[in-house]
Amino acid sequence: MSQPRFSPGRFPVVIAVIGAAAIAATVAMPAEAQDEAALRAFFEGKRIGLKIDMPGTSDGVDVRADSGRPLDYQHYGDRLKSYGAAIRAGESATVTYLKVKKDLIELHLDGGGFGTFGDDSSTSVNMPHVDKSSREKDLEKKIKDEDDSGRRRRMERERDDLRDDRERENRRIDAERAVAEERKKERIAELRLRGGSRFNLRYDSAVPRGIRPDEVMAALAEYVDFSTAGAPAFSDVRQDPSAADLRPAGGGFPRKGMTRAEAERELGRAVESSERRDGSFTVVTVVFLRTDLRITADFIEDVLIRYGTTSR
Repeated sequence: MSQPRFSPGRFPVVIAVIGAAAIAATVAMPAEAQDEAALRAFFEGKRIGLKIDMPGTSDGVDVRADSGRPLDYQHYGDRLKSYGAAIRAGESATVTYLKVKKDLIELHLDGGGFGTFGDDSSTSVNMPHVDKSSREKDLEKKIKDEDDSGRRRRMERERDDLRDDRERENRRIDAERAVAEERKKERIAELRLRGGSRFNLRYDSAVPRGIRPDEVMAALAEYVDFSTAGAPAFSDVRQDPSAADLRPAGGGFPRKGMTRAEAERELGRAVESSERRDGSFTVVTVVFLRTDLRITADFIEDVLIRYGTTSR
């Protein structure tokens, strides 16, 4: 059986092609990261005005930058109807996070919207029914095999009593579950209204390389008033290590996924703290104060899962 033959002369060509691809990938990744870093440095921490209502969901508002019809108003209206408005037209919001993906720029406002990691959006409550007891099952078997009519009737009465008790308890559980699910719906609706929202700026193929803040603002100008976004962002200070000592305590801004320690470094020491149970989790709610804002943040296992802001 003949063995495959390799031409040593081909190796330099193959190595050159692989090397060129590796270099291209190495160059492209930092460029994309630099685009995101520049946009984050400009936008994050700045307050902007909204010209439209923003739905209370992490699905946010989709804006197609390359389309003659950037906003699908029917789709937008469906989200508002389903989730309500977390931020109203005419109100302002803080850009709390910006993320550049392949064909998408996410602009998170006041937390980015309810429904991200850690947000329990299910309205169901797990309250299982009571199953047949071992005694009830045992009686059902014995009744089938009992020839004495008197003993069979006594066993049937006991079985019926046990069944009635079980069904009565299950009706109570159904009623309690309905009340609990209604309360959970109300709690989720409240969380949606203070969980922020986001814009999803979408491109047909890819986010343009080297995209500038003014291009992002131009794409969203119909829906956002950026006139108040000219002040230096809090993240601008973080970019310059020499200016770190000049940043006032509590001058940063939270982001989902940060730890409690990171939050206190960014926002200063919490002024309030409380705990509550949410299903199987312990939720720790803390309050931070800034000159202009009161920030309420929820942590699970020391990780920030959601927060809201109100003016002071």
